[in-house]
Amino acid sequence: MRSPFLSLLALAALAFAPLRSAEPAPLRLGMIGLDTSHVIVFTKTFNDPTAPNHVPGGKVVAAFKGGSPDIESSASRVEGYTKDLVEKYGVKIYDSIEELAKNVDAILIESVDGRPHLDQFRRTLAAKKPVYIDKPLAGSLKDAVEIVRLSRESGVPIFSSSSLRYPPDSFASKFAKIGDITSVYSIGPAEFEPHHPDFYWYGIHCVEALYTVLGAGCVTVQRTHAENTDIITGVWSDGRVGIAQGNRKTFKGYGVTAVGTKGVATAGEKQTYNGLTVEIMKFLQTGISPVPAETTLELMAFMEAADESKRRGGAPVSMAEVLKKAGYVAPKK
Repeated sequence: MRSPFLSLLALAALAFAPLRSAEPAPLRLGMIGLDTSHVIVFTKTFNDPTAPNHVPGGKVVAAFKGGSPDIESSASRVEGYTKDLVEKYGVKIYDSIEELAKNVDAILIESVDGRPHLDQFRRTLAAKKPVYIDKPLAGSLKDAVEIVRLSRESGVPIFSSSSLRYPPDSFASKFAKIGDITSVYSIGPAEFEPHHPDFYWYGIHCVEALYTVLGAGCVTVQRTHAENTDIITGVWSDGRVGIAQGNRKTFKGYGVTAVGTKGVATAGEKQTYNGLTVEIMKFLQTGISPVPAETTLELMAFMEAADESKRRGGAPVSMAEVLKKAGYVAPKK
């Protein structure tokens, strides 16, 4: 005969069972632009539970091909990456961005070419879904300003970042003991692509790393240009100095050296996509970007100011000047 105590326990379990929170269903992710290696890396990381560093929470289920015929490294990749997504992961290919956006929970704009990003983002707006935009945010500062404005006015959250923000040896941990940071020196490869401002194509990585350590607040930029190397020096409003060095026919690795009031340290030499994919999934789930859109816009302006300095023979250029020229209007506080 069952004891009254056990019967009460069973009834209590039944009573509270509905209060247990069910595991949320994975987000249905839509990918726009199948012309970068990130397409395969991200899809495998999100979709394959057996993948090293698998990130749960969402699966790529839909895609729009995209591609840029005037950039060989874009046009030559689309069909192969599309085939992989369809055959390995069962991804559905849509003929329009609008239809894709209606049938997913969140969106990743992956086009390796920054020029179509503004138009692609516009086409997702009606669906009101969070959008991750791979680097560069746009193909021009003017387009980047418009993307941020549209995001702000529509309430559609965006997040854009290089994986260089999230190295295995975090900047915060490596620089914790050097006191107040007074200057930062960031290096990385910087091959040019004729359809983009010089640093937007690949030099953006070392600039992202620089801004990860220093944050926003740069006021003037000056650039030294040579055949194989470019050095961009920025002065922040509080007197800190940030230097981004882009290398072409020289060392192609990364690294960030910070000078503080108590010492010097280097970090960011090793790179993986692990930290970035974790942050992307958190953003797509919450709609909260780990990097403010205004900060991303500033680092785009930093690179545009560097191009303007180059055009002026290395003269200092005001960040406010290039932002104003691009049509930027600061949000009301």
